[in-house]
Amino acid sequence: ELAAQEFPDLDVSLRGAVSIARRLQDPLAELVKIEPKAIGVGQYQHDVDPTKLAQSLDGVVEDCVNAVGVDVNTASAPLLAHISGLNAQIASNIVAYRNEHGGFKTRAALKKVPRLGPKAFEQAAGFLRIMDAANPLDGSAVHPEAYPVAERIAQKTGRPLKSLIGDKAFLSKLRPQDFADETFGAPTVTDILSELEKPGRDPRPQFQTAAFDDAIHSFSDLKAGQRLEGVVTNVTAFGAFVDIGVHQDGLVHISELADTFVKDPHSVVRAGQVVRVVVKDVDAARKRIALSMKSGSGAASAAGPAPRPSASAAKPMAARAAPDRPSASPFDVLKTLDMSKDRGQGRV
Repeated sequence: ELAAQEFPDLDVSLRGAVSIARRLQDPLAELVKIEPKAIGVGQYQHDVDPTKLAQSLDGVVEDCVNAVGVDVNTASAPLLAHISGLNAQIASNIVAYRNEHGGFKTRAALKKVPRLGPKAFEQAAGFLRIMDAANPLDGSAVHPEAYPVAERIAQKTGRPLKSLIGDKAFLSKLRPQDFADETFGAPTVTDILSELEKPGRDPRPQFQTAAFDDAIHSFSDLKAGQRLEGVVTNVTAFGAFVDIGVHQDGLVHISELADTFVKDPHSVVRAGQVVRVVVKDVDAARKRIALSMKSGSGAASAAGPAPRPSASAAKPMAARAAPDRPSASPFDVLKTLDMSKDRGQGRV
């Protein structure tokens, strides 16, 4: 629906192509246009209460968007709608005002947007960035209410605010308590100093990708014993699916995830994790690839840290307890399972 509004004259396939390209440019900005429940997140996604699932997923999306912040002069209405204090109507008004009057020069200019009142501005301002603004604080996560603190820091240190921003060596030597007052305590000043060190910094860690083998392109290139690097696309009760760069995910059966017994695959791997695997078997006729992460197969367990097992993982509910002895065959569990369906849940 959003794509149809944005590109009414384009074919559906072309709209999809634009969306895919934008996901490469800015994944978060594009993925917020998709209903969270429409993104596969696991095998039991649709077994839980839909209302609670929607609330939880929406909350996670909002947390992510607000933690990263948005450039108010380039952000789309769907992205702005996830900012604290804003809704779909106000977000649309911001975009309409921007299109009519040009880009915003200051954060204060946002107050001119219809229906963006003082309360909404108070809640949203800290998450909206004005890049290359006259006041460098407008491009940071420092809230307008805390501007006096930043200005006080500049005044007491005898340096212009612009020269102070980004000088990590100098700012790290300052004592937060020297700039605290009744309104802004030392913890808040500490956050302000951290932001001044790297204004507008992206809190997300560096994106890690798998190094696919350039010689592997299709099933015919795969052979038992090959050591490859891949990305976990989905984790299920019976194992994990791994993308190794051949347009068909391979399966690491639960019995092949580690050298020790594994009750819950989630305690070993997670979606998006880069892992190293060994090809055990290739069934070109049924388009199935059996992989292993056992050290005995010559594969390192993982290229990145795996999450710690939770208490629920250590003691699963009796109704869903895993068998004491998983099948040794990585394909047995697929005989009664639609593999393509489970595979699709882990891909975006």
